[in-house]
Amino acid sequence: MEFIAELFNTFEIQSICKLLIGIFLAGIIGLERSSWSKPAGFRTHALVGLSAVLVMICGEYMAKRYDIDPSRFPAQLLSGIGFLGAGTILRDGFNVKGLTSASTLLAVTCIGLCIGAGYYLCAIIATAIVYVILSYFHLISDKVEHYNNIELDIVLNEHKKETIDIIKNTLIKKEIEIIEIDMFTYQDDKKIRIVGKDKKMCEHSLVPELIELDNVISVHQM
Repeated sequence: MEFIAELFNTFEIQSICKLLIGIFLAGIIGLERSSWSKPAGFRTHALVGLSAVLVMICGEYMAKRYDIDPSRFPAQLLSGIGFLGAGTILRDGFNVKGLTSASTLLAVTCIGLCIGAGYYLCAIIATAIVYVILSYFHLISDKVEHYNNIELDIVLNEHKKETIDIIKNTLIKKEIEIIEIDMFTYQDDKKIRIVGKDKKMCEHSLVPELIELDNVISVHQM
């Protein structure tokens, strides 16, 4: 038994165990991403986790052999992981996709660094937390009321109560909750500024409809 304990405590065996644990924990998160057909799946996350563990092992080895600061290696890794994360981010019109996958790559990097440093408990707990966030938090967010903040700057020929009432009714029909309405004059322009919450997220069709109204000169969405 002493021989086994001594063998397990060797730097080489511990390094192998760290690599296997890193692949396993990072792979769990990668499998979750693969189940959603995300660009960074099991292989990407497993390799990133493995790389992070390797960096810490390399830092520890260099510190023992050459008496250098081992923290320099993970610092450089965290700087470089941003380039890999940027590769998973895609822009589709006004939408941005891949931010979550980029975040999970950073998470598995940090998990790998914890494993490489020998802080296994923190790595396991972090993996569990990340997995729960990815797998189940969308169930909570789907139940939360979503809306877009909307701010309109409307220029009128003159401040008429009838026009303001029509604008209010138009917003109400589109399920926009009006928070604030300000009427003022700026450089001889008679203006209305409206702040509201667009629950249907359809403000893109609102501007053309408002600009068609009588007494309305222009509509600018802030």
